[in-house]
Amino acid sequence: MLVETPDNSAQKLVLIETIQRLGVAYHFNNEIQTSIQNIFDTTSQLESENNIDDNLYVVSLRFRLLRQQGHYMSSDVFKQFTDHDGKFKQTHDVQALLSLYEASHMRVHEEEILEEAFRFTTTHLESMVPNLSNSLKVQVIEALNQPIRKTIPRVGARKYIYNYENNEEHNDLLLKFAKLDFNMLQKLHQEELNEIASWWKDLDIANKLPYTKERFVESYLWIIGMSFEPQYSGVRRMLTKVINMNSIIDDTYDAYGTFDEPVFFTNAIQRWDTEAMDSLPPYMRTIYQALLNIYNEVEEVLAKEGKSDTAIYYAKCIR
Repeated sequence: MLVETPDNSAQKLVLIETIQRLGVAYHFNNEIQTSIQNIFDTTSQLESENNIDDNLYVVSLRFRLLRQQGHYMSSDVFKQFTDHDGKFKQTHDVQALLSLYEASHMRVHEEEILEEAFRFTTTHLESMVPNLSNSLKVQVIEALNQPIRKTIPRVGARKYIYNYENNEEHNDLLLKFAKLDFNMLQKLHQEELNEIASWWKDLDIANKLPYTKERFVESYLWIIGMSFEPQYSGVRRMLTKVINMNSIIDDTYDAYGTFDEPVFFTNAIQRWDTEAMDSLPPYMRTIYQALLNIYNEVEEVLAKEGKSDTAIYYAKCIR
């Protein structure tokens, strides 16, 4: 589908955005990277020949997709849509305004034209909301509340699947694929969270360390926001456990440990061996042993996969 659609066409840009927002882009990483690179090269060539696209929706979408992929595209491409005072020209095209609004969130420091784009689109979209159709109204309100740039991918995908389904021009095959993929990944995420919950229960933190907060679901959500793809399953489990141990240690240092106990624990961390537990009070031994076990578990997994444990070594060094 991606390969068959001409590069730098509006159809290719819309298809890439749709695939990304449906949450299935990880299946097409190579195709998307190649397409984006071709779009960037073609756009650069056309600009050098002063062959500039004058469609606000397309220009905004292309700008955002290229910057998302790490390509630098000058915000000067939007100057053609402004007057001599640097203000954007009026338009009632809601999709174009939405596209420009999302593009404005890719701005960097001192890009005044994108700051103006953000002010312009926000003001106009807010004023248009009462007069929009229900489906378009939902899109605009969601974008104003949480633009694509600031949306957790899994949450964004779930919302977009619903919106895309209500779009009369949606691709049935792509929609079915996105739904199936979302459900399969959700099942995997549930299994991972169940495993983490069992780990937490086995530690018996609630009884042994009643002063600490139970935050493993919250921690897991943070990691999902960083990487939701199936190939990072092990990373999600490990990082969630590490974050929870850090939370326990933080609670211990800030709210529970005596003046001397955190010093003993810090010294034990620097030694990083089981014999260091002899210097710790009983409740701290639970924390210390759990921390050692997490890193030992990761080292075993890496060894079985024949991968380097350099990252674990450095993680211990910067504790």
